[in-house]
Amino acid sequence: MEHFPDFMKNPKNKIDPAQQNTPDIEGYYYEGADGSQMAFWECHSDRTSKKHVHDFDEYTICVRGEYVAYFEDKEVVLKPGDELYVPKGTVQWGRCKAGTRTISAFGGKRISIK
Repeated sequence: MEHFPDFMKNPKNKIDPAQQNTPDIEGYYYEGADGSQMAFWECHSDRTSKKHVHDFDEYTICVRGEYVAYFEDKEVVLKPGDELYVPKGTVQWGRCKAGTRTISAFGGKRISIK
């Protein structure tokens, strides 16, 4: 499978590019009853995200491709099936290869609903 299924890409759930830390990625989100969120990301070209910090924990799993997460003192390479936990308050950024798909769960509200 090269892309997430169409039912996961409802236009009402599309993440505004202005709310993304990485240019030229496509993202869709779902929100839990407790306000936590999940996002499904698809990277269309090789890109690097800007440094950022969340005030909630984050969990990411790589579905396809390669995502490299960077922290102040280390680098973590995620390939399909690899998982990553990022505690709140951690400065992070990353690099994805074209065709990479990841799923992230956030312990808080990452995407603002308009």
